[in-house]
Amino acid sequence: MIKPIKIGALALAGALALAACSGGSDTAAGGDVLVVGTDLPLQGASADASKSTNEVVALVLEQAGGKAGDYTVEIKEYDDSTAAKGAWDDAACAKNAQDHVANANQVAVMGTYNSGCAKIIIPVLNEAGMLMVSHANTYPGLTIEWDAGEPALYYPSGARNYARVIAHDGFQGTAAAQYMYNDLGKRTLALLDDTQAYGIGLADAVEAEFTKLGGTVIRSGWDIKAGSINTSTFEKVKGQGADIVYYAGIFDNNGVQLVKDKTAVLGDNTVFPSMAPDGFSGYPALREMPEAEGLWMTFAGKSLDGIIKGGGAPAAFVEAYVAKYGYEPNSSYAMYGGVAMQIIMKAIAASDGTRQGVLDAVFAGEQICLAAEESVSGLGFCLNQETGDVDKVVMTLQQMTGGVETDIRAFDVN
Repeated sequence: MIKPIKIGALALAGALALAACSGGSDTAAGGDVLVVGTDLPLQGASADASKSTNEVVALVLEQAGGKAGDYTVEIKEYDDSTAAKGAWDDAACAKNAQDHVANANQVAVMGTYNSGCAKIIIPVLNEAGMLMVSHANTYPGLTIEWDAGEPALYYPSGARNYARVIAHDGFQGTAAAQYMYNDLGKRTLALLDDTQAYGIGLADAVEAEFTKLGGTVIRSGWDIKAGSINTSTFEKVKGQGADIVYYAGIFDNNGVQLVKDKTAVLGDNTVFPSMAPDGFSGYPALREMPEAEGLWMTFAGKSLDGIIKGGGAPAAFVEAYVAKYGYEPNSSYAMYGGVAMQIIMKAIAASDGTRQGVLDAVFAGEQICLAAEESVSGLGFCLNQETGDVDKVVMTLQQMTGGVETDIRAFDVN
């Protein structure tokens, strides 16, 4: 089994050193305006989803009058991607970690989108006593025991500073495996991962459950270098008798070519079905591909489609977003950026305006909860103060139909 990629020792050590030079955890915000940083990949395949996420976050703050309790709040956008890579970048994440801590007025971070980037940033913010709430990190080891040393290695201070408003991949991987085996009747799974933290952690969960159910798993990685051809991988799959393929990873990682190569070798999804996680959700480039028609997908939460169809205040929020920006959010995850911002604002409102006060509001004060009627996702939950995970998990099964990520059903996992 391929093991998760570790944080580069040099990158992590350097980032921690930078944090140590930038102020302690009891640093008070300077002035009356508190800053929340958003940390997202603003370039490459995720650019559209990240733009929508920042817009949703801004609208949540606008609708609250720009305040959280007695504090005026501003948003500062950080880009953790590079044009050259077209995706999140280790060095950019390490620099952002330094910049978050160095901003005296900043009390929290909303992000990141990619779990690999979170691995780099969390320890730095942890040393500085800054809250981080993610809308999209689903790698399990960030909050629970998964790979060796996890999650303790991300929390050098010994205390937690990281939470997320989305379920981790232990749930998503299990649900996907059960659907492929029980509902689709598949028995031999070609399981491909993108060799990054999110993809490998998800693949581990899928493999464990599919094997437990009695299925056979053929596992390998795919070539994530832009433009690389993966036809040889699918030729091997064809020869080994697989009857379904699962893409454990993110679409940013050469996803267009991957889906094209699968179709060229194995046929479209009516001939040889494929399934992907929410790392393939929210990409216009994927939705526009004829080869993606019929792709099964999972989303670890209530999807944008479900939020709109659910009506009420969440659907009204989407209407307000459309009225302001002229289009619907490009990703379901964008809505969870709004949920994460709501949690951060609750923490600020309950704090004394310092970083430590905001952090304590989540992990040391009265448990922070978000009621279904106030959440922009329409899902209510409380944050576990020991792990930072949500106490309610909803999974949505989708299928790409006519270029739309269409909900098939949503169900509670716990």
